[in-house]
Amino acid sequence: MKMTDYQILKAASTAGYALIDSGEGEKLERFGDFTVSRPDPQALWPKRQDRSIWEKSDAFFSTTGRGGWQTRRTLPDHWPIEYAGLKFWIKLSAFKHTGIFPEHAPSWVWLQDKIKDAKRPIKVLNLFGYTGGASLAAARAGAAVTHLDASKVAVSWARDNAALSDLAAKPIRWLVDDGLSFVKRELRRKNYYEGIIMDPPAFGRGPKGEVWKIEENFLELLSSAHELLSSKPLLFLVNGYASGYSAIAYKNNLETLTRGRGGPVEFGELTISELDSPRLLPGGIFARWSA
Repeated sequence: MKMTDYQILKAASTAGYALIDSGEGEKLERFGDFTVSRPDPQALWPKRQDRSIWEKSDAFFSTTGRGGWQTRRTLPDHWPIEYAGLKFWIKLSAFKHTGIFPEHAPSWVWLQDKIKDAKRPIKVLNLFGYTGGASLAAARAGAAVTHLDASKVAVSWARDNAALSDLAAKPIRWLVDDGLSFVKRELRRKNYYEGIIMDPPAFGRGPKGEVWKIEENFLELLSSAHELLSSKPLLFLVNGYASGYSAIAYKNNLETLTRGRGGPVEFGELTISELDSPRLLPGGIFARWSA
């Protein structure tokens, strides 16, 4: 293992999004004009900001009593932000989500650079695509994209984000489907892609009740998705959350699958830089290969 291939990707705070503070199992963030605080188990350190700053947040996610989002002032049902050159609708949804994973921003830049530099037609498949960050980045760079998620709500949200980002006319297929089932059908159809992106959860269900367990299904999905790469592949990106696995596990898989194809396998952590601080909040892991 070359440690030069290990990277800590750092998502920056901007006018659209900022990580204001973190610690004691929470994070304080600004999405556009509004600030929210919510739990984050990775924040195992003291907070920098005074408690009064936290208590001024417009909304907070409570884990006691009734639980869920509580607001200190009236907020819109959803509102737009711009981050990393893309636009997103922010909503305070269940499970403390907001509709964007800011730590993915460096990966969006990497995707766009690879696609633009290829200077040829590129088809990208984005599995577990959520609200579309990677899909929009790839489409913005000129790729034809297939965006897939098991959640109808997430796919609709992603389409709204595409319209907000002025990308509605781009060649993006929006699919509500089970990831593994779709990949197997694409193999039978011999519909190949130059790029594969996936962000598999630890556990999930497909639209028809299909059960996804990363410990049981990940290797089959990874191997099948690799078979979907065209004869001139460009990239393969895998992100991970809450599965308990190391980025080295993902890196070992990609090295096995891409052996003989050339190109580096990079791996490491996804993080967010705190505003006006060198401290980083871990957000996930990744491994990626490019030709």
